[in-house]
Amino acid sequence: MLTMGRAGRSLFLFLLAAVAGVAAYFASRAWLAPEPPQLTTASALVPAVIPERRPEVTLADRDGKPRSLSEWNGKPQVINFWATWCAPCRRELPMLNALAADPDFAGFALIGIAVDFREDVLTFLKSTPIRYPVLIGEQDGLDAARAFGMESLGLPFTAFVDATGRIVTIHVGELHREQADSILSVVRSLDAGEIDMKSAQAKIRAEIPKIG
Repeated sequence: MLTMGRAGRSLFLFLLAAVAGVAAYFASRAWLAPEPPQLTTASALVPAVIPERRPEVTLADRDGKPRSLSEWNGKPQVINFWATWCAPCRRELPMLNALAADPDFAGFALIGIAVDFREDVLTFLKSTPIRYPVLIGEQDGLDAARAFGMESLGLPFTAFVDATGRIVTIHVGELHREQADSILSVVRSLDAGEIDMKSAQAKIRAEIPKIG
């Protein structure tokens, strides 16, 4: 039986995501919603239909225990999709660790979703600790990304969800601290009833720093 090493398996998963994304691009053009929630990075690989509400996703955590995103219902959420083979994903991990440890972030939930082979993620975590919950999925990780409307898997991407479970915005590409802080400030205002969703998304489009 033919077997693949870790690098080969990671390349296979990457190519699978890329092929699926190209196919989905042509399939999706005819049914895109006219005004989906705003992507905060212009470099999104394809147009996406972002659901109004956070989808229900259940994946195994690093201990193999099934965990559902509904576990964090009632809190605004930052949901980061990443992979061990993704260089910008690895670059943003220290910032996400710092964000998770920041007392000002205490009211939010930060969850990582690794779209990767489980054993590769567990090996990676031995040398690069992640100080927030990490859920892991291979094909089911790809399915989770699609459930968020990302028909072409450009990693990393980060969904910002308000306390009622609505997707406020999705940032495609490496997330920087000033961008995260700006988006979270808008989410706080939304949850406090100071602005409505339309105003929140307009504020994000107009004011979130563009980096790189």
